[in-house]
Amino acid sequence: MEWYDTYRNTKINYWLIALSLSVGPLLYFYVKSITTSNFRFRKKDGLHFIPVMVFVLYKIIIFIYDAGQPGFEETQNGYLKIHLDEKYVQPLIGIVENLQMLLYLAFTFQLYYNYKRKIQHFFSNTYTLELNWIRNFLFIYSFLFLYSIFEGVIGSLITDLHWTQRWWYQFFSALAIIYIGIKGYFTDTTKLRNLNFDISTKTIKKSVEKDVDQQLLQYKEKVQQFMEAEKPFLNPDLNLTELSKMLKIPVPSLSEAINSGFEKNFNDFINNYRVLEVQKMLDQGKQKNLSLLGIAYECGFNSKATFNRVFKKLTNTSPSQYAQMQKKV
Repeated sequence: MEWYDTYRNTKINYWLIALSLSVGPLLYFYVKSITTSNFRFRKKDGLHFIPVMVFVLYKIIIFIYDAGQPGFEETQNGYLKIHLDEKYVQPLIGIVENLQMLLYLAFTFQLYYNYKRKIQHFFSNTYTLELNWIRNFLFIYSFLFLYSIFEGVIGSLITDLHWTQRWWYQFFSALAIIYIGIKGYFTDTTKLRNLNFDISTKTIKKSVEKDVDQQLLQYKEKVQQFMEAEKPFLNPDLNLTELSKMLKIPVPSLSEAINSGFEKNFNDFINNYRVLEVQKMLDQGKQKNLSLLGIAYECGFNSKATFNRVFKKLTNTSPSQYAQMQKKV
């Protein structure tokens, strides 16, 4: 870097392309590819990369112009680079980069939390599908990005920061990108394939303000009878599509029956039955033969964290506290 600080007028300055103009769209589509079933990059999605392509074209134009001027090989710096690019364009690009990144971070956060909301209406166990590592990455990267803006303000208005005071930002940004790449590569998203999340756009809304028609009431009764008689909730991998096939009820109608009739999303609806089954087994003294976690697994839970969270949410007490109370009875 000392060589670069000494000999700043090199051709490389023409090719320091603002790749950060592509980071926002790349991050957005990366998360979208993981959280969207059967995702395909469409031609119109390429519009998101127009800014970086325009900037690349601009760089090519000023390089060709400056390279054709007398003395360029000696100075390796031209008129457009000095009087247009460094003076006006680079500051403008910096502002555009920051605004664009803020926008895409907001889009990506919205995409992720919409995904988390939707899986609650399709899966009974969402622990392995919540993709909390994406949330963690977004928070870390947002912090690094906001700090880079703060750092830029200090460098512009207060004191010029040497590269030795800036290196750690690039280092930790690289680590964050490597982290999300590795996690994404090893994340199993097969359960998301062939799922039509669009079904939920109309059915996930509670319909308490409108009359539920007779057909939905029949579906509700059928669902309730089936749940109590067949106990499909004991299957830890039960999802909305599978239950729809068992009941021979169309997925949209089943979703509406659960959301409107029981005023619960699919995840809460199924886990409510699982908690009741756990309570039933504890009341019967099953804990003498099985651990508390073993009972949870028998009742359809597949994660200790999910079991504890759901049980406390529905009973206002922890599983261990409930078990202790039953022992005293």
